[in-house]
Amino acid sequence: MEGTETTIEQEIGGLKNDALRFGLQGVKSDIVGSHPLESSYHSASIREEKMKRKILANTYGSAFPLKMELDRKILSRFQRPPGPIPSSMLGLESMTGALENFGVEDYLNDPRDSETVRPADMHHGLEVRLGLSKGPVCPSFM
Repeated sequence: MEGTETTIEQEIGGLKNDALRFGLQGVKSDIVGSHPLESSYHSASIREEKMKRKILANTYGSAFPLKMELDRKILSRFQRPPGPIPSSMLGLESMTGALENFGVEDYLNDPRDSETVRPADMHHGLEVRLGLSKGPVCPSFM
């Protein structure tokens, strides 16, 4: 009997059922896809990014878009640990031109300041980042 450990599975049917950490599961988000306008916007932005890469390759050579992609990957990995101060990703935003975009959160409010946002669990966020746990780093809304 010694040396044998019993483990209790956290996943039932491939879904996370930890309601205390991730909240109650919604069926609507699993069934309904994204809005058609959102999907067309996403595909247009991907198409625009490919065109920009092709123009840069034709203008500056094929190594320049590869260098920019490497810089983008490096800047996207740099983040603060999860906690009360969110990661601003200022380097990535300046490289991609996202600083010039005026989004909803700029004139209404930051969604993280809402009353329905759960506070970040720092321990769980670091466990996910280190690969010790599964799930989102921070469940955003209740």
